[in-house]
Amino acid sequence: MAYDRPPAPGDLALIEGLCNSARFLKREDLLVSLDSARAWANARDLPGVAEALDVDSLTWLRRAREAVREHLEGDREAAGYLTGLSSELLGAPRWGAEGEIVLPVVAEDPVRRLVAEVLSVLAVTELADRRARLKVCRSPECRWVFYDRSPAGNGGWCSMEICGARHKMRTYRERRRG
Repeated sequence: MAYDRPPAPGDLALIEGLCNSARFLKREDLLVSLDSARAWANARDLPGVAEALDVDSLTWLRRAREAVREHLEGDREAAGYLTGLSSELLGAPRWGAEGEIVLPVVAEDPVRRLVAEVLSVLAVTELADRRARLKVCRSPECRWVFYDRSPAGNGGWCSMEICGARHKMRTYRERRRG
């Protein structure tokens, strides 16, 4: 099933975890209310996020989450929005002790820190060309974010048994009608 995939490796799991707080295929959104968002933050062991959430920050968090998902889908407007967030939440690039690129988080509010950490990971993995396998399911009803472990890296469905099979069936029916 789509939601049984192993998490993305390393720090990519942070991006995947935020994006997949919405399960569109099941019509579930863990960031729909303060109670469910706080439970989600506590379950993911996100320091201070549950306590810092209020109606405004929850709305902001949902918008940031969807901008990240849209960026993963190649949406240029989302990239512009994320650029604005990054300039507000992240410091200037630096090099770490091992020579790696570091984008320091300057946001202090825990909710904004969470998004800043996601943006930092996203930017650094894109600079290192390691994000290509983090994908959004091609099913418009699903849009689950998953790490593509296929040998060729060309998977497009979170699950061939669910979204891939539905697509194949629709295509088959359209050809028969057509």
